[in-house]
Amino acid sequence: MTVRVLIDSYQFAVAPGRKIDGLDIQHFGWGIGDHPPARTLISEFGLSMHVETQRGSETRNTLIDFGFTPEALNNNIELVGLNPGVLDALVLSHGHYDHFGGLVGFLQRTSGRLKPKLPLYVGGEDCFCAREWTGPPVQGDFGVLDRRALEKADLVVTDSVGPSLVGEHGFTSGRISQSSFEKLLSPSAMTIGIENGLGCFPERLAEEDRKPGLVPDQFRHELATAFNLKGRGLIVLTSCSHRGLINTIKQAQAVSGVDKVHAVIGGFHLAPYQPDYLRQTIAALREIDPTYVVPLHCSGEPFTDLAKAELPMKLLRAYTGTRLVFDSRSS
Repeated sequence: MTVRVLIDSYQFAVAPGRKIDGLDIQHFGWGIGDHPPARTLISEFGLSMHVETQRGSETRNTLIDFGFTPEALNNNIELVGLNPGVLDALVLSHGHYDHFGGLVGFLQRTSGRLKPKLPLYVGGEDCFCAREWTGPPVQGDFGVLDRRALEKADLVVTDSVGPSLVGEHGFTSGRISQSSFEKLLSPSAMTIGIENGLGCFPERLAEEDRKPGLVPDQFRHELATAFNLKGRGLIVLTSCSHRGLINTIKQAQAVSGVDKVHAVIGGFHLAPYQPDYLRQTIAALREIDPTYVVPLHCSGEPFTDLAKAELPMKLLRAYTGTRLVFDSRSS
């Protein structure tokens, strides 16, 4: 299984790669070759990951989230040499602009090159609600996913309220229950209803969300995507973890029946929390005992610094362009 970070907050062009037990870490470097440099990878506050998995002679490709802008996503896809025509599935983790902002522009750029009836997995109707950013440091319109553009691109939108197989190799978490100490901080609010063909249908939402005006976002629709790597355990791609990093991991364990976690990768949404909460999270991670922890996007430097001290053999850094190649283990 290979995970390529297509978009994250920043990159290090001179970061050396390395190999450790069952994992080859490859950083991108520069956008050069047999020609002078003209452009390089674009980093932004968003997230996108490409996953390639192999089972015997069978290969599957999944694109998870789409960053903040199509300029970054399209540029980076071209530079790393990803052919959009090989994609077998798309997954949108939740309806925040820094995860869906690049999607429509990507679909326009790749028109006619994607597989017909390509599935797009979403976690529920609330993924399509118009949103306002209500948290610090600034507040305002946070966009709405254009479902008309998805129809025009011939995508098959698959509502993954429960767990769903993704490309026959992976699975979505389904709705993530809140069963741990973790507390949901809601930095956004939803506007319920349809306006000019955009938005969410009230009758398709949870009853408690069918209210006029702005409704605090509970992220009931948030998804993680996971894979069970032979002989190693689960690789959980958390995306943003608004429902809690530990809750997300436990959900993947519960729906798969697999307890061993080999890696957890993605945004952990720990930047807004205080040190005591971060220590609770690290204590819970130590109990779960993943082999590798790879924080991206919204995880926050305070968590990363603390985890580096507390989990030095588990914590790995990845950036825009980083490629993580996980080897399976023969039984």
